[in-house]
Amino acid sequence: MNILQTFDLKKTYRRTHALDGVNITIQKGDIYGFIGKNGAGKTTLIRLITGVAEPTSGSFSLFGERTPLANIRARKRIAAVVESPALHMNLSAYENLKLQCILLGIAQPHQKVIEEVLTKVDLLSLLVEKKKKAKNFSLGMRQRLGIAMALISNPEFLILDEPNNGLDPEGIRDMRELLLRLNKEDGLTILVSSHILSELAKLATRYGFIDKGKVLRELSASELNRESRQATVLSLSKPLLSEAGLKEAGLKDYELSGSTLKIFGTQSTNKYLAVLAQADIEVMNITKEADDLETFFMSMIGGK
Repeated sequence: MNILQTFDLKKTYRRTHALDGVNITIQKGDIYGFIGKNGAGKTTLIRLITGVAEPTSGSFSLFGERTPLANIRARKRIAAVVESPALHMNLSAYENLKLQCILLGIAQPHQKVIEEVLTKVDLLSLLVEKKKKAKNFSLGMRQRLGIAMALISNPEFLILDEPNNGLDPEGIRDMRELLLRLNKEDGLTILVSSHILSELAKLATRYGFIDKGKVLRELSASELNRESRQATVLSLSKPLLSEAGLKEAGLKDYELSGSTLKIFGTQSTNKYLAVLAQADIEVMNITKEADDLETFFMSMIGGK
């Protein structure tokens, strides 16, 4: 099932095309990493989906519903934290969440609902510290409380815009573990926009790359891994005519193109050298390739 699908979505501010014919698809169960430079259009797309702004042209569907009225109904099934959590800094975590329950029309008992979401985001201890105000929380605690505010409505689709902004390494790790848990245990579909590409690589199941308002490409984590992961490249003295010996030696994940043998992963190449020697083939050169997500993205947009 498609949770979100956009159809030639455009947003123009005067003469600036913030989005220029965007087509993306997010499927149920995805953790969708949305990647682009500042000003590429990531936040604009999120604003359109959440109803903060209207598209200039094009449309989108939520949970298979495409009409504007259906989108309004479907938004009850999504939640978002855009740019920074909307917290009342002079209220405690409990008070923030209770106010959110009231605003969303969630019936009593609020205590039970609040306990459940605080447990999910590892902030249950704040129920004991009921007088501690949000302004005295660490940035990581505020970010997790913001997600708790979003989870109060029990959404099926969670949208996060730069959730790791300003977090230290421990906070980033905690955020990653939280999102993975929400996805795997609660079945939550998540859209994450982030500049920290090394972190997205540990999190996302699918990716969308956007630049200057245009989506350049969508691909799954496995497709990205196939195209950008670590490999050992053997330059051979002549082409290997049969792959049977390699397969018998246990080589499964590789590419053979002419006189170039590329072995993916971190496997030892020693036993494969014997196969090549039996075929009277010398290894002229051995090199390593290891493209990370940032390198992949920069090569896509023509950067260095």
